[in-house]
Formats: sequence, C-alpha cells, structure tokens
Amino acid sequence: MSAITLAVNAGLQDAATGGRTSTVGEPSLGSSGDQLFVTGNWYASRSTDGGASWTHVDPFTALPAAAGGFCCDQVTLHDDARGLWIWILQYIAQDGANVFRIAVTSDGDFASGSWGWWDIAPTHLDAAFAGQWFDYPDAALTDQHLVVTFNMFDASDAWKRASVMRFPLDALAAGGNLSFSHWSTTSNGSLRLTQGATHTMYWASHNRLDQLRLFAWPDAATGLSWWDVPVGAWSGDISSTGPNGVDWLGRADSRITGGAVGNGTITFLWTAGSKPGRPHAYCRCVRIGEASKQVVDEPDIWHDSRAWAYPAAAANADGVLAFTAFHGGADRPPGHVVGVRDDAAGAWTSVVTSPGTHAPGEPKWGDYLTCRRDAPDGSGWVAAGFTLEGGGTRNEVVPRVVRFRREASQPRWQQLDDNPATVQIVADGGALYQRHSSGRVYSSTGTPGTGWQELDDNPATVDIAASGGRLYQRHDSGRIFVYTGSPVPGAQEQDG
Repeated sequence: MSAITLAVNAGLQDAATGGRTSTVGEPSLGSSGDQLFVTGNWYASRSTDGGASWTHVDPFTALPAAAGGFCCDQVTLHDDARGLWIWILQYIAQDGANVFRIAVTSDGDFASGSWGWWDIAPTHLDAAFAGQWFDYPDAALTDQHLVVTFNMFDASDAWKRASVMRFPLDALAAGGNLSFSHWSTTSNGSLRLTQGATHTMYWASHNRLDQLRLFAWPDAATGLSWWDVPVGAWSGDISSTGPNGVDWLGRADSRITGGAVGNGTITFLWTAGSKPGRPHAYCRCVRIGEASKQVVDEPDIWHDSRAWAYPAAAANADGVLAFTAFHGGADRPPGHVVGVRDDAAGAWTSVVTSPGTHAPGEPKWGDYLTCRRDAPDGSGWVAAGFTLEGGGTRNEVVPRVVRFRREASQPRWQQLDDNPATVQIVADGGALYQRHSSGRVYSSTGTPGTGWQELDDNPATVDIAASGGRLYQRHDSGRIFVYTGSPVPGAQEQDG
C-alpha cells in the first residue's frame, strides 16, 4: 500500500487562536497554495506562508456584530475557479432568531477591510420561520454554487427543519445584491453535503439505522431529487472510555459528518456504535454509485481495541478518497488521524498527525472535522483537527492543520529504453548491454531512455555475452572478440 506524506502538520498555539479553543472544536479550513484559513470554536487564523506561521483573526470583532453577536459555528472554504475565500459564521439568537453570515474576499492576505458579507435570517427563506434560529452548518461548492445547510430550532430548542440554500458563486464574487434558492425538509435533519461536487450537489441524511436518503440538486435544475438507499444496519449507541475513565464520545451521535464525491462514487461517513465484528465505536462508510444510486461497498474504518469517530472526507482530482478522524480508547487519548483509501489493496492507509497527551476531563468532544481537496493542483488534501496537549480542559486544545498526499506506488517495471532496433540484451552484475539489428552494441549508463553509450558499430556482430565483468561478441564469420574498454573500436579478437 502507498504511504502518506504529511507536507504540513501544524499545531496552532494560543497566539494563533487567541486562546479561544474548545473540546467541541469543530474546525474548518480552506487552502490555496501558501494561503490557509482555518476556523473553529471560537477562533479564526490565517497563514500566508504555507502554515509556517499563523495570525489570529478574531471572529467576534473582525466583522461588525449581527443579531446577538458572534456565537460559535464557522465553516470556511476556497473557490479555486474564482479565487474566492468564503467564511460562514453563526450568530447568537436575539428575540428567538439569529442569522448566519456569508463573508467573502479575494484577498489572499485576508485583510480585515477586504471582506464583503451578507446576513441570512430564517425569515429570508420563509416568513413562517420567524422566531427560529440556525445551527450546525455545512457548506460545499459546485461549479456554479455555494451550497449551505443548517438545522433550524425554535425558541424552546426543538428541532423544526433542515434547510439547503444555494448561492450563485458569480454573484458572491461580484458583490452587491444576492439572490438565492432554497429547500427545506421536516423529515431529515443534519444534512451532509459532498465535497468535490461539480455540476450536481449531493447530500444525505439517515432515514433509519439501515437506510439513507440521498438527495441531488443539479446546478442547471430548479428542483431536486432523492432516493432511499438501503445500507447495512448499524448501532447508534456510541461510547468510548478514555485513559482517564471519561467517555470522550459522551455527546457523539450518528449524524453524517463526512461526504465526498469523485470518480463516479458518492461517499458518506459517520460515527456508529459497537456491534458484532466491530467491538468499539467506528467510522461507518458507505459508497454509492453516482449513476446507479445503489451501494457499491461499505469499507468501514474500525479497530479491535480502540474507537474511531467524527470522520470527514474528500476526494482528490483523481477521485481517490481521503479522510480525517479521531482515534482513541482506554489505552490512548483521542488522537488526530488522516488516511487514504487504497482500493487496489482493499484497505485504508492512515497516519497519526498528533496522538494527544490527554483525554477530555468532561464527556465533550467533536462535533465535526474537515477534509478538503487541496489547491491548486488537487492531487492531495488538507484536513483540520485538534488534540489535547498537556491537560484535559479547553485551554490545552491544540488545533491542527494538515496538508497530506499519498505517495505514488513504485511501478513494478521502469522503462529503460524503447528502441525497436534492439534484438538482444545481456547483463553481468550491475552492467546491462543491448545489441541492435545493425550490429551496434550499447552499454546502459543508468539513465532511462537516453542513458546508453555506444561501444561498437560492426554490422558483422550477431551475438553478445557478458560474464565476470567482461563483454564478448560473436561475428557472422564465427570470430569472437572481447571488449577492451575503448568504445568504437574496443574489441580484441579471442578466436578467429
């Protein structure tokens, strides 16, 4: 299986976060070359040197206040086609309702005065949604749209619906008035979008413990479609005791936390409880054919002695699937991990970016991580996570930004030459020789394709042999020669 290379593995210290971290960290990030923007509860931070240094961006004050002030949840991402940075912020409810903000900039230095923004209230979707508030965002891009999902709750914190909103990216880049389309459901909540979508956005939610509802909204369509997809049954009873005896998955649930699409396959991941064959909480993974809308396979991520939880996923430009998640148990605090699916081997390859030193002192962890295709070349991925370093409270949380790629598998064969005149090769130790149909004899210098030195060009040569560090040739007359070491001519007759 191919190894994983961590090009960037940066832990953000207090100077980068303002010390405003949480064990319910909910990190998000976007990337474009050396420019990185990461958010979490309750901070934002930017880097313009590939993650070598970070500057704190205060989400409470970087933009003007709205509703009851900045709350918590944030999502950030980058639209490569338009060079547009997108920052989504959730605000505190005021008089029973809140807003979320879409802020955008084309300034890769993220100057505070460069952001433009729009505030979206529940009543912008429907006047009947008055007195309700947004929570738990997700966001992803298609070729033409920014797609955002939120749950909505009423003043008594009762769930009312989930909504999907679609904002034209060209309009966001241009500024000015912003119109958008939307759709809401009272049947399915916590809708998880797919990273890597092109002309169609897919998302999903659970119908029950053995069925997903898959949705599709093409860029060119005004309406959407959905399919109920049977999947293998799973358990929603989730727990994992850390080394300190605290259930670090005490607030975990089975909301879908990872969605990706690439190479004709739609993937969703979520945290599931133990069951026969899965002795600890694990990352449930279901892959669905984009054309068939049926399950292709279900390559879960699990371990026989520890839990996996809170997965996120993305496919690179080749459709290769990567993930990020937490991994921990009774003998190990929750560590942050990234991994890649090796379909040829039928397995996941993973690497720990930080093992952490402590488990949380309270049963609070999550609620989501982020994995995206890296920009600009699209061959790798970026991920955001966090661990506890030096203690078990929110003050010891260290957010982590990881840029990673899969090392290319070494091919079984490397081409050394492609000359159709070659009719014979011989080897002796580390030396390789070839004879052409013209009688010419060459020695390899070690450079594929062009690394051949001509030793002789006698058309009478019909055979060559090598042994004991010496090269021999036979002519059509029956004469045999040994090579003396001087190219053209460098042969001494041995038999005539």
